[in-house]
Amino acid sequence: MQIHPSIPDLRLALQGRGRIVFVPTMGNLHAGHIALMNEARARGDTVVASIFVNRLQFGPNDDFERYPRTFQDDCDKLAAAAVDVLFAPSESELYPEPQQYYVDPPGIQHQLDGEFRPGHFRGVATVVLKLFNIVQPQAAVFGKKDYQQLMVLRNMTRQMALPIDVIGGETVRADDGLALSSRNAYLSAAERAEAPRLQRILRRIATKISAGAADFARLERDAAAELDRHGWKTDYVAVRQQADLQVPDGAGGQPLVVLAASRLGSARLIDNVEITTGSGR
Repeated sequence: MQIHPSIPDLRLALQGRGRIVFVPTMGNLHAGHIALMNEARARGDTVVASIFVNRLQFGPNDDFERYPRTFQDDCDKLAAAAVDVLFAPSESELYPEPQQYYVDPPGIQHQLDGEFRPGHFRGVATVVLKLFNIVQPQAAVFGKKDYQQLMVLRNMTRQMALPIDVIGGETVRADDGLALSSRNAYLSAAERAEAPRLQRILRRIATKISAGAADFARLERDAAAELDRHGWKTDYVAVRQQADLQVPDGAGGQPLVVLAASRLGSARLIDNVEITTGSGR
């Protein structure tokens, strides 16, 4: 695996590489990331990964300084997954001067996670557009666990007319259902035992909606209350349309997704379950 910290060197290394599939990460890799690499391998000729902890997407109360940096271990995992090229820029390489131009996603960035993490999706969209311009892939893979992020990036790519296929990779879970996440490392042993409750609650909501339940607001309230009774601090539980993450319009039949974000101890966990049958209200 080639490792390039320099933008000019990376661009030179990617010449004549055929169909490039790109997987951006912030490092601290786990099996979920490796599944995205495997998805990328099946989609093209050259797999390019990046590791960059992007300051722009962290708010003042977020965990930028303590976000785990495990670069050598990450390199070993990427090499074992047959990744061809790793782009590992320093902050000064990617942001040689203060960033003054941003991608500011409308609407969707102020809902759900955006409501509780102001500026987060602006930071994500800005760095991803910058990485797209550097790598110039034909496809890119992002995990469905970060469902709203995936939607923001798909919309950005379409509206900017970028010739890039944005692919959603399935969420990888532990045996007890907890979605794999770098932030799971923040959980104590007791919190780790409690954490799968989030996924169980979302699956229960999905089952009820598939069976015809249509009072989404009540399902959301009951789920948040159950989490809070067990020591969580819930930001949201929300049933939305898959296509645009808007509140279901009442027409019925459209694919839905139930999403949640809640804090357990010092870890903020997010998850979602797609619903393809049942009520659209």
